[in-house]
Amino acid sequence: MRTLFFVVHFFITIVFVGAILIQESKSEGLGALGGGSEVFRGSGSKGIEGLIEKWITYLAWGFLATSFLSAILIPRFF
Repeated sequence: MRTLFFVVHFFITIVFVGAILIQESKSEGLGALGGGSEVFRGSGSKGIEGLIEKWITYLAWGFLATSFLSAILIPRFF
């Protein structure tokens, strides 16, 4: 059970890093903090960029959940 959990965590990590690497750069940098950007209006991206952003969000939540589970549950029960 522990091995299966770590394999799932490893898979989520690899896909998460890959999705971040293929994401298109916004090239705003710290200029986004100045106010004239789309930060507060929403991204409005469509197509593959929107799909990648959505999956990055799902993968981030999955990574967060498996990280917490591995830190809390695995040492107690296995």
